[in-house]
Amino acid sequence: MTSSPHYIPQSDPPLPPWETLPTMYDLPSDNPEEPGLPDDFHFLQPLLLYLTFQPINWNPELVYSAADLNLYYDLQHPLWYKRPDWFGVVGVQKLYKGQDLRLSYVTWQEPANPFVVVELLSSGTEDEDLGTKRESVVDKPPSKWEVYERILRIPYYIVFSRYTNELRAFQLVGGHYEPMSLTDGRLLMPEINLSLGLWQGSFRDIERLWLRWFTLAGELICEPTEEVAAATERAIIAEQEATEAKQEAEQAKRKAEQLAERLRQLGVNPDELD
Repeated sequence: MTSSPHYIPQSDPPLPPWETLPTMYDLPSDNPEEPGLPDDFHFLQPLLLYLTFQPINWNPELVYSAADLNLYYDLQHPLWYKRPDWFGVVGVQKLYKGQDLRLSYVTWQEPANPFVVVELLSSGTEDEDLGTKRESVVDKPPSKWEVYERILRIPYYIVFSRYTNELRAFQLVGGHYEPMSLTDGRLLMPEINLSLGLWQGSFRDIERLWLRWFTLAGELICEPTEEVAAATERAIIAEQEATEAKQEAEQAKRKAEQLAERLRQLGVNPDELD
């Protein structure tokens, strides 16, 4: 008597991470702030970047940026996160899956990683932000530098200190960050037709040196209040030009009437001169 072979059930293929790992609803940005933060600058500077991040060659509906939002990055350690001061993404809808405001940015649930990250140096964060202190400790989160460079492979990483006004930038080249050079005082990012540079001016009635976005050619990208002011100025100039043109036309008419009257006094009919 022969025994029948045992049935071995076929195992289903593993589900992709965006179906099995936590979503932004499980990983919100409700963790305690870093020591000493936030301060006014850490609110205003990211706000200015947010308002002027307008990649010219991208549909505005597919451009997203955020400040002080948890960025989850590791499939093996889904609770690990970094909290950039500001980051920008292209190719991503403003709403999570087109439906909800984000509670955090969970990379395995999103179609694209950040394209550019900005960190604002604070006391005690320099080693973390610049990767000057690298320790390979098992089951310990890597530094921001390592996450941005090695794991998320973010093309541009910008570090700015308001204390020294020093701007340092790094571009991903061959899998590693290389220092960027300024071109006409700006950092060029041709992929999005934008550049990033320092600007001396007033934002929210505070005069200082700010980090902000320009076009690739160096034209300032206005934030909404500046756009309103510029539109108002253009309207005033247009009205002044129209008033001047009207005054010039009236003056020319008066001169023509005076000349005609002079000719009549001399016995010449100006209407017969045509």
